Amino acid sequence: MRLDKYLKVSRLIKRRTVANEACDESCILVNGREQKAGYQVKVGDIIQLNLGRRVLKVEVLSTEDNVSKASAAAMYREIQET
Repeated sequence: MRLDKYLKVSRLIKRRTVANEACDESCILVNGREQKAGYQVKVGDIIQLNLGRRVLKVEVLSTEDNVSKASAAAMYREIQET
């Protein structure tokens, strides 16, 4: 699944166009590297979102195409920085 679509389906970012723009502005890192919106997300990837002052780091647990709002949070696990 494409990175921009994953961010939208998992509801980490509200709209796919916003996710696409965030990728273009180098606000999204996958496994420590900047990636384009077309990057194919795999289970186990670590995605870091640098949005404003907030930094969110998650591990990909699944890459399903269609999920309900209630189960979207089950697609990833938030990683706490120490």
